[in-house]
Amino acid sequence: MAFGGDYSPEQWSEDVWTDDVALMRRAGVNSVNLGVFSWGLLEVADGVFEWGWLDRILDLLHEGGIGVNLATPTAAPPIWLLRAHPEIATVDERGVRTSQGGRLAWSPSSATFRRYALRMVRALAERYGEHPALRLWHVSNELGNENARCHSDETAVAWRRWLEARYTTVDAVNDSWGSAFWGHHYASFAQIEPPRFARGGHNPGLLLDFERFSSDALLEHYVAERDVLREVTPDIPVTTNFMIMSYTQVDDYARWAEEVDVVANDHYTMSADPFRHAELSFSADRTRGIAKGDPWLLMEHSTSAVNWQSINRAKPPGELARNSLAHIARGADGALFFQWRMSTAGAEQFHSGVVPHAGADSKIFREVEALGATMKRLAPVVGSRVQPARVAILFDHDSASALSFGRMPSDLVAPQDLPKRMHRAFTARHIAVDVVPSTADLSEYALVVLPTLYVVSNAAADRIAEFAQGGGHVVVSYFSGIVDDTNRVRQGGYPGAFRDLLKIRTDEFFPLVEHETVELDNGWVADLWTESLELRGATALTAYRSGEMADVPAITRATAGSGTATYLATRLNDAAMLHFVDELAELAELPVIADADAGLELVRRVGPDTSFLFAINHTAHSLTVRQGGTDLISGSRHDASVEVPAGGTVVVMS
Repeated sequence: MAFGGDYSPEQWSEDVWTDDVALMRRAGVNSVNLGVFSWGLLEVADGVFEWGWLDRILDLLHEGGIGVNLATPTAAPPIWLLRAHPEIATVDERGVRTSQGGRLAWSPSSATFRRYALRMVRALAERYGEHPALRLWHVSNELGNENARCHSDETAVAWRRWLEARYTTVDAVNDSWGSAFWGHHYASFAQIEPPRFARGGHNPGLLLDFERFSSDALLEHYVAERDVLREVTPDIPVTTNFMIMSYTQVDDYARWAEEVDVVANDHYTMSADPFRHAELSFSADRTRGIAKGDPWLLMEHSTSAVNWQSINRAKPPGELARNSLAHIARGADGALFFQWRMSTAGAEQFHSGVVPHAGADSKIFREVEALGATMKRLAPVVGSRVQPARVAILFDHDSASALSFGRMPSDLVAPQDLPKRMHRAFTARHIAVDVVPSTADLSEYALVVLPTLYVVSNAAADRIAEFAQGGGHVVVSYFSGIVDDTNRVRQGGYPGAFRDLLKIRTDEFFPLVEHETVELDNGWVADLWTESLELRGATALTAYRSGEMADVPAITRATAGSGTATYLATRLNDAAMLHFVDELAELAELPVIADADAGLELVRRVGPDTSFLFAINHTAHSLTVRQGGTDLISGSRHDASVEVPAGGTVVVMS
C-alpha cells in the first residue's frame, strides 16, 4: 500500500530534512509527492535552472527507502513568468485578469504558458527520469481547481475552434442551442463569445458546451505534459490528481480516466456534515467507477482539519484511520495525505499535516504511525478489486453540470443530493453499490438507479430501456431525462427520455419549499419535490396523502419486457428511503455483502483465491460481523464472527 503524502522540503531548512526522513521511516511512509509548487525555486529566471536542493532531497529520500511521485511544478507559475507574460493568467466573466499571489493562475488555452510549461517538464524529466527514487509522475495539481473556466480573448478563439470541430456549421450551433430565443442568432462562429457577464443569464446549451470545452482544454494541457514525460521516460507511469467530489470542477473525469496510467483522486470531508463518512464512501465508489473497477490511488486527504471551510474542525480520535481505510476498502491501493509537515507560513498554514505544529509528540502523528503499521499488514490486499456490485447508480458530468446553472423549477435540486442519499441507504443495508457514468456497461447489474439524471442522450435512454427489456430493474427519479444532450427540454411531457419506459406522464412540476413535507398513503414522509403525474400503463405503489398533489401517484412501477421500471416522483426522507431500498432489494433479489449489525459499513475486496471483508464501525459501541477468518489488522483468528470495536475497523481475510 502506498502511504505518505505531499512533502514540501523547500519550505524548511535542510537540517529538518533528515528529521523528516527519520519520522517518515518511523511512520511507515513509503511514498511522497514532491515538487508540486516548486517551479519558481527550480527555474529561478527565464531558462536559468537550479537543481541542487531537489537533487539532495531526492537522494536523501531514496537512501531512506522512500519512493517519490515527482510533480511537474506547473500548477504555480513563477513570479518572473507572470510578470513577463501577464497574458497567461485566467480572465473571469467580468473581464478581470487574475493577479499573482495564488496558484493555477494560468489559462489552459494560453499558448505562451504551454510553451514555458512544457520546457519545464522536459527539463525535469531529462534530469530525474532515471533517478532510483522516482516511482510516478504527478502532472501539475488539481487541474481546474482555480482555473476551471477562462473568458480571455485567447480562450474565445480556442472556444470557437472547439465549436467548429463539434458542429461544423454555425447553423448547427443555432439549432442545438435554440439561439432564436432572445434573438441570439449567430451568423458566424466569430460572433460567439465565452459566457461573459450578462445580467439576463446565458443560454443553457451554450453553458453546457462551455463546460465541455473547459474540460477538454484542461485535458489537452494535461495530455501535452504527459506526452513529454512519456517521450523522455516511457517506463514511468503518469497521473494527475482528480477532484471527484468538487462542486466547482468542470473536468469530465470519465474521459480523463482514459488518459492516465492510474486514476488518482483528492478527497476532503466537510466537518459540518453529519454524513461525511457516507459522502466519502460515495466519492470512493465514484472514483472506482471512473477507474472501471481497477485499483486507484488516494493522492490527497487530510489528517485532521483543513483551512478552507467556514469552521475547520479537527477530526476526533479514530476518524483519520477510518477515513483512510474506507478509501482502501473501496478500491484504493494507497492513501496519501496533504501534507507531511504542517506549514508555518503561506495560505495553508492552518491546514493539518502528518507532523503538526505541535510536532511528532501529538495525537495526529501517533494515529498516523499506528495507521502506517496497519497499512503494512494490508499488503495482501494490494491488487485485489472490490467485489462487483449488483446495483449501479448512474452519475455523470453533463447532468451535474447542467443542474448547477440555469433557471430551474427548484434550486434545491442539487446534483449530488439524491445520488448520495440513495447510496447511503443501500450502504446502510449492507448492499454493495457501484457509481458509474451513464456510458458504463450495465449488463452485469440487476438494478440500475438514475437519481436526478437530468441530461440523457437518446443513445443512453435506449440502453436503459434495453436493460429493462432484458430483465433488469430500473429506478428513475424526479427531474431525470428532462433534457437531451444539447440541454434542450424534451417535448411531450416529463420525464421525457423515460416517459414511455415508465408508462407515466407528468405535465407540471410542483416543487416544495424548503422544510415543507408531504405524507404518502403508506406512512412515508417526503419533501423537496412533487409533480402532477398520470398513469399510462404503470401501477401506483403509493400516492400523496397530503399537500397539493393529494391522491396523485408518488411512486409507480411498470413492466418492461421481462424487467421493471420504477419512478420515484418525490424525495423520501431517510427512514422512508431505507424502506424503499428494502423493497428494491427484494424486487431485484440483491445479496448483502455479509451478515452484520446495523451501523457497520461493509465492503468486500477479492483476489484470485482470497476475500477481504472490510467492516468499519462509525458508532460509539461495538458491533458484530458474522463471518469467520483472520483479521489482518490485529492478526487474530475468528471462527464464525468478529467484534468491531467502537470507531474501529477490521479486515477479515478468508
